Amino acid sequence: MRSLLFIPGDDERKLGKGMAVGADALIVDLEDAVSAGRKAAARETAAAYIKETKALACRPRLYVRINALDTPDWERDLAAIIASAPDGILLPKARSGEDVHKLSIALAHAEELAGVAAGTVRVIAIATEVPDSLLHMHTYVGASSRLTALTWGAEDLSARLGGRGNREDDGRTWRSPYLLARNLCLITAAAAAVQPIDTVFVNLRDGEGLGREAREAARDGFTGKMAIHPAQVPVINDVFTPTRAAVAHAGAIVAAFAATPGAGVVGIDGVMYDQPHLKRAQQLLARAKAAGVT
Repeated sequence: MRSLLFIPGDDERKLGKGMAVGADALIVDLEDAVSAGRKAAARETAAAYIKETKALACRPRLYVRINALDTPDWERDLAAIIASAPDGILLPKARSGEDVHKLSIALAHAEELAGVAAGTVRVIAIATEVPDSLLHMHTYVGASSRLTALTWGAEDLSARLGGRGNREDDGRTWRSPYLLARNLCLITAAAAAVQPIDTVFVNLRDGEGLGREAREAARDGFTGKMAIHPAQVPVINDVFTPTRAAVAHAGAIVAAFAATPGAGVVGIDGVMYDQPHLKRAQQLLARAKAAGVT
């Protein structure tokens, strides 16, 4: 998933436009985007939307951001939406891998009650919104077979830390605590063998800044990015779609190793490539195939 777009779960107009945006995944939000008095209505709207959209032949993946596990709302969220069989759940304010495990057990029960195939619903965890989680990042490794990605968040973390903002005065550079959270998310995702997804870019008027931040994320190893506005989706998709030149180069590396079975190192045009290069090339080709690049 290159782009994951948040849409308020109680906004039928925005949900109706979601299919035309081009995002790889839509995140139907039942948490921060929905007021307390609207959550019950949002659950009904979200469940109906997911059920209707899943019937379409060509559609984005459908995730639901439920409420945090330290609230009474998350169980109501699951009870309302699992029968519609969303592709996954976005878990906010995760405190450790134990929260992922707890959610996974609840999902198993909810799937059984709703008649949904076991293991259908996957999990993405937002792993840096609370300080506790940063002290337990290693626990996400092996937390659940449902865990498919980790992402990070700076806004809630900033509020918890009591900071005066999470970026430097230039508006571009992450301040030290948030850069730590970003990097720990990336490293933990790699250790857990799940997708690392970069956080949102909140300045909707700064398309150049969005592109720069997305390119920096892709450079470092993130393979997708959250979006909060449809206009951000094309920029994110462009950055995280492998270029044809990159695909050709990766294909040459894979072909060279295939031509010399058992080789630990191959040479192409005077450059040596070893097993880490092969693995990276295979990963890039997989992303390119998912994005329709050949």
